[in-house]
Amino acid sequence: MSVEMAEAIRQLTQDKGYSKEAVLHTIENMLKAAYKRTFGTNVNAVVQFNEDETDVALYSRKVIVDGVYDPVTEIELEDAKKLSEECELGDEIDILVDPKEFDRSAVQTGKQTTHQSLSEIQKDSLYAEYKDKVGEIIIGYYQREKNGNIYVDLGKVEGILPAKFQSPREVFHKNDRIKAMIAELKNTRSGLQIVLSRTDPDFVRSIIELEVPEIYDKTVEIHKIVREPGYRTKVAVYSHKDDIDPVGSCVGPKGVRIQNVIKELEGEKIDILKYDPDPRVFIKNALSPAEVTAVVILDEEKKQALAVVPDSQFSLAIGKQGLNVRLANRLADWTIDVKTEDQCEGLDAILEEARKAAQNLFTDSEYEEITNLADVEGIPETVLAVLKNAGIETIEQFDIADAEGNLASIEGLSEDDIALVQNALDNAANYEETTEVVEESETEETQEVSEDEEEYECPECGAKITIDMTVCPNCGIGLSFEYEDEE
Repeated sequence: MSVEMAEAIRQLTQDKGYSKEAVLHTIENMLKAAYKRTFGTNVNAVVQFNEDETDVALYSRKVIVDGVYDPVTEIELEDAKKLSEECELGDEIDILVDPKEFDRSAVQTGKQTTHQSLSEIQKDSLYAEYKDKVGEIIIGYYQREKNGNIYVDLGKVEGILPAKFQSPREVFHKNDRIKAMIAELKNTRSGLQIVLSRTDPDFVRSIIELEVPEIYDKTVEIHKIVREPGYRTKVAVYSHKDDIDPVGSCVGPKGVRIQNVIKELEGEKIDILKYDPDPRVFIKNALSPAEVTAVVILDEEKKQALAVVPDSQFSLAIGKQGLNVRLANRLADWTIDVKTEDQCEGLDAILEEARKAAQNLFTDSEYEEITNLADVEGIPETVLAVLKNAGIETIEQFDIADAEGNLASIEGLSEDDIALVQNALDNAANYEETTEVVEESETEETQEVSEDEEEYECPECGAKITIDMTVCPNCGIGLSFEYEDEE
């Protein structure tokens, strides 16, 4: 039996990849299961392997008694003496059991136990092998299809590509090579099931990483990917080095790199665009391939923005069934309203801000509150240098040091210098307050003028209009007013 035993262990450990400890444990469970089927219990079954673990023996451990009550676990002293002259009452003795004497049902039970144990070992082994590969690309071959789900031969294990994770562009046939991403691992009764996906944005990420060395080595990074599988994908990228164009790196010479990605996605359109921390610039880029005249932030807290495009670019910016603007919303994480320049004609305030934004190349032209001492007029450079050496560069830091009485202890800073800085800060604060009062006054005057104007309602949409308007600012309908002669 030792030769057969050694060969069985070798096949299971080398050919199947099972650990030797797991195989020996399976053999032990098999013999104990057959023993239990024969004797009704296995509490006294003892399995022992020889030193080189090439052979195994099964023993029945019994207690030596004077008067046997349970012959399975007990043995008479007289019978035990025949096996060993040195035994005494109360001792335990191991009696060799020949598994070949087991009946057919016991042998069948042992086989079933072995099959179940090996299945569990295989499941655990495969799970350990693939658990760290979730999110990675794997290649297999089309095996069969059932209810729209494609079963893929991955070698050691079978994968499943559910219908919901298949692109509507793709059609596979028997023995076709399939590249997919491992999306999930599932333990089922039949074994480990590997769930694959070709629709996940991370699948596109992995494909691009394979094609673009700059992304693989982290010189260029992907900010975000949004996708409508089978139709269009938008990829926002950025570079850690100013001399490297992230978009050009992804597109490749003559578009070779991106064409390889498009080919893998069966012709799905891909927009590679540059990420920018400025939401105006990023929204403009996100609406590519449409050209955007200006982007206006309507509500920064709610992340609502207006994108103004030429009339000829409106349909391109919206996309078929709103796909382009919908993907841009998800990519930028903003709610983007797209309007043409003609549609914005009645919105004077928005147009004015849009023109400013376009002229400034999407830079923020709003007034920024002064926070640094260096930006305050009237403070000499020598005083600024002394304060900087003391770790004081902002107005807030100066105020805290002043309140705590730490300014007097700064070397090189006199009381006159402190008074000079305080005076400059007071002048700056007074200037801001005066500016706010003037702006409020102008706003109140504008409101008073507008209140004197007589208001009407638009006959088309009901919006408020005044007598000097020729176009409704809400719906854009033309307006005209008829005057009755006074009697």
